[in-house]
Amino acid sequence: MPKPFPKEFRDDVVRVAQTREANVTLAQIAKDFGVHVGTLDKWLREARIEGGEQPGVTRSESEEMRQLRKRNRLLEQEVEVLRRATAYLSQAHLPKMMYPLVTELAAAGIPVTVTCRVLKLSRQPYYRWLAAPITPSEVVEAYRANALFDAHQDDPEFGHRLLADEARDAGEGMSDRTAWRIASQNGWFSAFGKPKRGKARRPGPPVHDDLCAVVDENGRTRHVFDADAPNELWLTDITEHKTAEGKLYLCAIKDVYSGRIVGYSIDSRMKSRLAVQALENAVQVRGDVAGCVVHSDRGSQFRSRKFRRALTRHRMVGSMGRVGSSGDNAAMESFFALLQKNVLDRRSWSTRDQLRIAMVTWIERTYHRRRRQVRLGRLTPIEFETIMNTTVALAA
Repeated sequence: MPKPFPKEFRDDVVRVAQTREANVTLAQIAKDFGVHVGTLDKWLREARIEGGEQPGVTRSESEEMRQLRKRNRLLEQEVEVLRRATAYLSQAHLPKMMYPLVTELAAAGIPVTVTCRVLKLSRQPYYRWLAAPITPSEVVEAYRANALFDAHQDDPEFGHRLLADEARDAGEGMSDRTAWRIASQNGWFSAFGKPKRGKARRPGPPVHDDLCAVVDENGRTRHVFDADAPNELWLTDITEHKTAEGKLYLCAIKDVYSGRIVGYSIDSRMKSRLAVQALENAVQVRGDVAGCVVHSDRGSQFRSRKFRRALTRHRMVGSMGRVGSSGDNAAMESFFALLQKNVLDRRSWSTRDQLRIAMVTWIERTYHRRRRQVRLGRLTPIEFETIMNTTVALAA
């Protein structure tokens, strides 16, 4: 490949060609300077473009476009590195060593320099790993794991100490602590080991006192759910039901005074926001609820920081029953029993939307406006509140 002409030489030749006599041709100038006439013609065209005499892309614009293309290619490579790294780290049961990913990206055309800069890796350790991917310590670890696995297969009831003894007899010496670490990482536990208990078995501590509990003359604790006016005592709980699409959760809030469901929220996930949204909906319906007691069980949703902040924001008082005692929230459990019998167990539900519509329809149309309650004088919750509110207004 011929070497490019110096820029100064090119400028001189162009200057001579532009100031030539009328009888001097470009071919003669090209011959005098030892260049091809086509090359000289190209240099003149570029000079006219640079001078603005002819439309076209100038040298500075061409350089700028080249730099932009280079920057764009670099950004595309960085995005590809982050995308592949996210997919690589999201795989289960995979050692999170990034060097194999660097090799894969290099095979895909992304330079090692770019990958290491994006992932904040040093190149020298990577090249050392590339020269020797398996270190001597990893080889020793593999032989120890093989010895422990063979011992575990022969005697599944052995714990890590006995497995270490068997491995040492097989020629793979290690400490009991090392044997425990390798066995734990691979799940080689004794058949007589104690089963692990999940965190769900340990109930969370109460964050509120039980304000509905009273002690009778016999010293027994019972719960009284009674209110003399609206917004004095609310009960809340969460129920779930399965559909073909998955479970659907309902958090409802009941005013003990009339039995009305003053607020509810329905979602496909049982998070703290489900309880918070039900409380916000109830407050929006009722208005001023300062001083109202909200009684619940000891579920994590009602012990959450978000729910407690919502109570504080509306100047409400929390109350919480005991663990595993449905009687501590019996009035709310009775409502869910009616919902279970009248809606949830009536048929199988194929979609969450079908079940949601059925629950909302039953609460608003049947329970609130058609189902009469003996304790309300054979009135529905809506009728009872309407009559009592009218009576209070007339008395005032």
